[in-house]
Amino acid sequence: MDTRWDGLRAEVRAALDDLVSSGREAGVQVAAYLDGTPIVEEQAGLADTRTGRPMTADTPVHAVSTGKGLTATVVHVLAEQGRLDVDLPLARVWPEFARHGKDGITLRHVLTHTAGLPALPADVTPADFADWARMCRLLADAKPLWAPGERLAYHAWTWGWLVGEVVRRVTGRSVSRVLAEEVAGPLGVDRELFLAVPEAELPRLARLEDAGLSALMTWAGANLPHFDAVAPPAVRPDTVTGGDPDVLRAEVPSVGTMSARAVARMYAALLGPVDGVRLVSPERMRAASAPAVRAQEWVFGQQSTFGLGYAVDDDGSFGTAGSGGSLAFAYPELGLTVAAVRNRLGAGDGDPMERLRALVRDRVAGTPGAQPGT
Repeated sequence: MDTRWDGLRAEVRAALDDLVSSGREAGVQVAAYLDGTPIVEEQAGLADTRTGRPMTADTPVHAVSTGKGLTATVVHVLAEQGRLDVDLPLARVWPEFARHGKDGITLRHVLTHTAGLPALPADVTPADFADWARMCRLLADAKPLWAPGERLAYHAWTWGWLVGEVVRRVTGRSVSRVLAEEVAGPLGVDRELFLAVPEAELPRLARLEDAGLSALMTWAGANLPHFDAVAPPAVRPDTVTGGDPDVLRAEVPSVGTMSARAVARMYAALLGPVDGVRLVSPERMRAASAPAVRAQEWVFGQQSTFGLGYAVDDDGSFGTAGSGGSLAFAYPELGLTVAAVRNRLGAGDGDPMERLRALVRDRVAGTPGAQPGT
């Protein structure tokens, strides 16, 4: 790796060692790419504290909604190939979906969390999640809560089946297979970047531990009036759901499993070529990552901004983050991508993965000659 970044790597390594040695984290990975080249790839701690298995650079970690970025990338790769249009009405390829006046909902509405279908039945279970056809029938039969585009509401779980069924209808392939064949495979990370995790890869995954996330989910269910509508009690995004082998193996494209270096590489290939692989054109990348909707969001009550499938942050980045602390973001103006994953899912702990992201971002932004074109 470029020796210019030896100091940054040392800073990240020291931060990870402190997080693990203090007992705050079990295992952590941090990775960053600059102009298509890796500049950080650090990991520390254990993938499984019960067995002592170490966290290595290629250990996949279930990173909850950080997986939405993988699914969004599949959409834009297919759009780049001319096989999918983000303004496609879902009912055009999924006729059953037109029920209850849903014929006006487009893929753009889904990508921007404005489709009006954030809710799931209160009694939905992980076993339902493992049944693709059942989940798609539920959504085809669902009545929208409001007209498409009328309100921003985080489609925590439903987003994945809505996007994924469109991908399946258009390509004849599951979204996890398209990811493997069109994204992960060409980038050489097909054993580190997953939507549905193959059975044979399950033993390689980091074992999740709870460090406050479950308590936060309980609090949210009791205090946020719409939280249980989008994440019913039996399927809250926590270590129970994220550690369920049936859910991990299933097509649940709102969540994903990944190494930090693999997802940082994927975002790098959205910004530009990585070892000769570029996933989309500069024009498509700009359109996908530009703010498309900014409003007060219905579930959490906060002002939020989304592009086409990615969250857009005030610091100029786009990407996704997951409950418990994992994240992956790209900084187009810097040519930088940063990802951090951990297997001890926390809440109310000062967000150490976010601090690591800011550390990498600030060091790159403050280094003369680091930005593209300088």
